[in-house]
Amino acid sequence: MSLFLSQLFNGLATGLLLALISTGLTIIYGTLGVINFAHGALFVVGAYAGYTVYGITDSFVLAIAGGAAMSLAVGLIIERGLMRQYYSRPPEDQILVTFGIGIILVEIVRSIYGGVSLSVDVPAWGQGVAHIGSLIYPLYRLQALGIAAATLLLLYFILYRTSLGLIVRAGIEDAEMVNALGINVKRTFLLVFGIGAMAAGYAGMVDAPIVTLLPDMGHRVLVDSFVVVVIGGVGSFPGAIIGGIIAGVILSLTSIVDPAYSHVMLFVVMALVLILRPQGLMGQEGRE
Repeated sequence: MSLFLSQLFNGLATGLLLALISTGLTIIYGTLGVINFAHGALFVVGAYAGYTVYGITDSFVLAIAGGAAMSLAVGLIIERGLMRQYYSRPPEDQILVTFGIGIILVEIVRSIYGGVSLSVDVPAWGQGVAHIGSLIYPLYRLQALGIAAATLLLLYFILYRTSLGLIVRAGIEDAEMVNALGINVKRTFLLVFGIGAMAAGYAGMVDAPIVTLLPDMGHRVLVDSFVVVVIGGVGSFPGAIIGGIIAGVILSLTSIVDPAYSHVMLFVVMALVLILRPQGLMGQEGRE
């Protein structure tokens, strides 16, 4: 029972972090129609930038802010300098250019930090264990769960309780109509791409003390995030949260039996969702 509860908490923490990453991916695709294959690389950029800030300042809070800020800056540069030229291009062109951007970003990180693995120390306030009944659980993992949940709540507030969120959600439904109403859609698209990139970098640094930093770690995150988006529904913020939790719990609980089959089960669930509900659990028809 202790092992099951431990893995369940691991699954919730992993799931909420995946939801945070996938939120950025799904709002970029939902609003801009761009399948961003550089999203995993932005996760890597945020983690490594936060690692550098952490080493300089010895402040984990500043490290998270630094990782998010760097990913935001890179995302804004990508959108303004390149992606804006591809919104009207075929999807395969968008896939190729974002895939290429992702490779370039990863190789830049590799050239700066090398290909060796790096570790991020758990902050002082996250060291130790928490006692939950008979369960002894690492304190920082619980805190990471709380940080991810609080951030998702903040993003929910922005998307559903602010004028910016209204424009973004309207853009997901009909970008041409938003443009016809006199709203500067290009500026909104820039902001949306930046927010999506920032969410990936932010999650990268939050996850850094739990995982080992490697330049190629974004590939796994990218694949898992796409699975989350498919399960939850393209363009759906609640779907990203539900899909992330489902994916995290599946990955974690399956590892109890055999870690080699954890991703197999994840893809089995994705396949079942595509068969039974192609638009995803919370998606709308026409967005699949």
